[in-house]
Amino acid sequence: MIDKTRELALKILYRIDKEQAYSNIVLNEEINQNRQKLKEKDIGLISEIVYGVITWKLTLDEIIKKYSKIKLKKISPWILNILRMGVYQIIFLDKIPKSAAVNESVNLAKRYGHSSSSNFVNAILRKIEKTDYQEFFKIENEIERISKTTSMPEWIIKELLKNNNIEKVEQICKNSNIKPKVSIRINNLKITKKEIIEKLKEKNIEFKETKYEDFLILDKIKNIENLDLFREGFFTIQDISAGLTAKILEPKENETILDACSAPGGKTTYIAEMMKNKGNIEAWDIHEHRTKLIEKNAKRLGINIITTHTKDASIYDEKYKEKFDRILLDVPCLGIGVIKRKPDIKWQRKIEDVKEITNIQKAILNNCSKYLKKDGILVYSTCSILKQENEEIIFNFLEKNNDFEVEKKNIIKINPDDEKDGFFICKMKKK
Repeated sequence: MIDKTRELALKILYRIDKEQAYSNIVLNEEINQNRQKLKEKDIGLISEIVYGVITWKLTLDEIIKKYSKIKLKKISPWILNILRMGVYQIIFLDKIPKSAAVNESVNLAKRYGHSSSSNFVNAILRKIEKTDYQEFFKIENEIERISKTTSMPEWIIKELLKNNNIEKVEQICKNSNIKPKVSIRINNLKITKKEIIEKLKEKNIEFKETKYEDFLILDKIKNIENLDLFREGFFTIQDISAGLTAKILEPKENETILDACSAPGGKTTYIAEMMKNKGNIEAWDIHEHRTKLIEKNAKRLGINIITTHTKDASIYDEKYKEKFDRILLDVPCLGIGVIKRKPDIKWQRKIEDVKEITNIQKAILNNCSKYLKKDGILVYSTCSILKQENEEIIFNFLEKNNDFEVEKKNIIKINPDDEKDGFFICKMKKK
């Protein structure tokens, strides 16, 4: 008898691999399609297994290699994912007995492989022990040790070492495996912090205050977007670091502001809230369907000062020359700072992508800087923590544009931790 919960987790993992899709999107689609048949605890286990396997894929594969006589690329994708699921449960999930992890994996292999597949899965998984993971900590080469103990590709570790010491890099890699917290930003246009805290208490929703005035962290929350508090626009789901980019811009009422890479609109709407919904914000994105997300968010939050445009920020447009008081450039990036939220980044990004993305970042910064008024403020940010996408872009820009200046205190580097994503933020002034 096949366990339907694990079977659905397997199908999701297969789809993610086959379609090179993001795990959160496939997971939500499959769970919504099967919601009638699933209990809450089933959904919890499916999410745990899917995110666990995606997060720890490199480490799981290293353990499978130790016991498999067949090369990984020769193993069918179905069977390889069954093995990964089995190893993940044995090594990382203490609540599941090893016998259950092995037996359920063998049952799946009978259905998704040929006659010898189940014997192959059984033989490997019976040999697996928690010590197989502990042995990686004894590896002498530090890059290899960090890679195998934190499931981080070596190229990312080497890039991080360009502006961090080895201890800091190891901590970043460990923190990239933490389960992300749900942080919310209070919409001060509609509700006060005191009022929302009262409403959360009434609903028995656990929360924690943070040192950032507009942000709370919610605990053990499920289906947050179905909450009436969310639907009525009392708050937005936003990481604290992402919110800080808008905060550092320091928008004022009645200013004209550009958010040039704005979808889905978290930072744009925060700017509008700080402006008390007075002034004018232009919000651009390269894809029309994404500008619709900004409009939807603004409507829910009761904001009407945002005008969206489908526009490529890397292409110069004369009509915007020196038009804006402030500009936010949260440019496209490799996303190394948000791996704990999107673990797929580790496997989909390659070292070759660095050159391509930094060219886009340079083009956007060079173009949009021309749209800033004299004495205007420009904030450049990424959710990446690689030097090439951050400090090097800024220093390169300042060398060629001596009418811009930046104070040291206005370069902010945030490494991922248990509350925040990794981010880089730089505030510049046009002289």
